[in-house]
Amino acid sequence: MSRADRAVLVRVPATSANLGPGFDSLGLALSLHDVVQARVVDAGLAIDVIGTGAGTVGQGEDHLVVQAMRAAFSQIGEQPPGIALRCENSIPQGFGLGSSAAAIVAGMLAARALSGERGLDRLPDNAVLQLAARLDGHADNVAACLAGGLTIAWAAPSGFRYARLTPLARLTPVLCVPKVPLSTAAARQVLPATVPHADAAQNAARAALLIAALTADPEPLLDATEDFLHQPYRARVMPRSAALVTALRMAGIPAVISGAGPSVLALTVPEKTAGPAAVAVIADEADPDWTVHVLEIDRDGAVVELT
Repeated sequence: MSRADRAVLVRVPATSANLGPGFDSLGLALSLHDVVQARVVDAGLAIDVIGTGAGTVGQGEDHLVVQAMRAAFSQIGEQPPGIALRCENSIPQGFGLGSSAAAIVAGMLAARALSGERGLDRLPDNAVLQLAARLDGHADNVAACLAGGLTIAWAAPSGFRYARLTPLARLTPVLCVPKVPLSTAAARQVLPATVPHADAAQNAARAALLIAALTADPEPLLDATEDFLHQPYRARVMPRSAALVTALRMAGIPAVISGAGPSVLALTVPEKTAGPAAVAVIADEADPDWTVHVLEIDRDGAVVELT
């Protein structure tokens, strides 16, 4: 194995999937980041976690970054003698912000970088997408994490694919995070096996409109973020989140459940919607336990550096 002489640093963004009607397809990268530093060592496995998840995430081979690195090294063709990791986490875990996708992407890109030219040859960008999406279960968060900006992900006969779009420069995401997380599995269990044809048609129209609203004309953003496929069914397992979405939307602020929840994402645009301060006021009135983050769109995606 050709190894990098220095440590590899990978910076990965949080992501919000679905954005309302874009179920399992749309993703938006946000300016909350995890940073993973990795190096090959002579033997063993050492993991140091700082920030979110410190003391609670799986250790050893159960750590998701390690699992992703192992999968990448296997595809490249050889496992290293030992790995040392330092993870500085800012992405809330279990709140619908793509923390699993971020860990997987960080691990795979770190393994590829540590493998030098052989890594790039055996694990090109498309192979990273395929492997990461299979490990995460979906491509929506993975695509946005890799590419940054706004992404549309889909499954084709040749595998997972995505298109990257450039969101409006004046779009400001405002994230509302509750105290208690919710697993993606729990959020999926309440979804029905089938939905009415009329609801599917409504969602198709809203998803198409949402692309136009996020990239060209924000005027229809409130209508464009309306969902019929998953948020109504998930309301019973995250009632406070559903109530906050309703309160924000009644105030004319486009708001959605972020990914599988329970975080809420508001999309504000100057002169088109109320601003971040109004989101914070409404969140506090709904429940003082909400933590509100005024963010930017991450337009770079995953970044790899040698240190």
